[in-house]
This record gives sequence, C-alpha cells and structure tokens, in this order.
Amino acid sequence: MNRPYKPEGYASVSVYVMANGAQRVIDFLKKTFDATELRRYDNPDGSIMHAEVRIDDTVVMLADGGGSFPAFPVWLHVYVPDVDATYRRALAAGGVSVQEPQQKGDPDRRGGVKDPSGNTWWISTQME
Repeated sequence: MNRPYKPEGYASVSVYVMANGAQRVIDFLKKTFDATELRRYDNPDGSIMHAEVRIDDTVVMLADGGGSFPAFPVWLHVYVPDVDATYRRALAAGGVSVQEPQQKGDPDRRGGVKDPSGNTWWISTQME
C-alpha cells in the first residue's frame, strides 16, 4: 500500500501551542498573518480540543490547555514580507509589543509581539 503518511501540504514537523484561550490566538493569527483555519475539533464544553491554521507554508496546531495538558507560553518565529506592516497588524489584533522592529547584528529586521494568550511571536523580514 502506497498511501501518504501525512496530509498533503504539511511539513514533517509542526509547532503545537497549548493556549489559555485558543480561539483568541486563532483570531489573532488570522488578523496578523492572514492565517487560514484548516481543521478544528471542539470538546463538548466548546473548548478547542485540536485546531490547525496555516501561516504561509507552515501549519500551526493549537488547543485549549487544561488538566493533564496545561497551557504554557512559547516563542515562535515567523518570516513575513513586511515586518513593519505585520507588526502593526499584530498590535491592532490585540498583541502587546515586546520589541519594535529593528535590525541589529544580523540580516533580519525583527520585532516581537505577545498574543492574547502570552505567546511571543518574533516577526522578521530578511533585509540583506
């Protein structure tokens, strides 16, 4: 049998975010990065058991944390065509600034924003 071992268009490794308020993070990602929701499975209480969004060429998996699977903040890095515009969209989407975009010591112009669940999203554009 020669069937695919993973969904088409998925990388072999995906980040998995356990969040307090996964829906707020999904909304933030849609507004900031034009993320597209791919799949979603809710628990009977309406919390998110598992969701997947695509940002450019990457799938980010998310769930509401709790019980045996607690939420915890993570740092993520995303390359975008225009770091300054994306940074402004992130703030407009409810993000909190960690660092305004700047370029120091490497070819990337980079800024950082915390999403509504406390995850830090480092946003970069390669300048050189």
